[in-house]
Amino acid sequence: MAVKYDSLAHTKYYTRYHIVFGPKYRRKVIYNQLRKDIAEYFKRLCKYKGVPIIEGHMMPDHVHILVSIPPKMSVSSFMGYLKGKSSLMIFEYHANLK
Repeated sequence: MAVKYDSLAHTKYYTRYHIVFGPKYRRKVIYNQLRKDIAEYFKRLCKYKGVPIIEGHMMPDHVHILVSIPPKMSVSSFMGYLKGKSSLMIFEYHANLK
């Protein structure tokens, strides 16, 4: 299988990051009840930033996500964006969770 490289103006890259994170206090209720909504929020936010999701799994108390983040964006800034905006979206659409 040939590796497909992505490109920017002056670079070719092949970056894959396997990121695992959990919600505050590992609240299991959120992912059992709102699993599909949260997955949709992640897809939408990654699309806004131009970061393709290669694979993702939502466990009862944490999330596994495999993404290809371009070299112009740091992993920590992307994760700060993803976790911050997704939590705002969750509490905006599901205000009873606060």
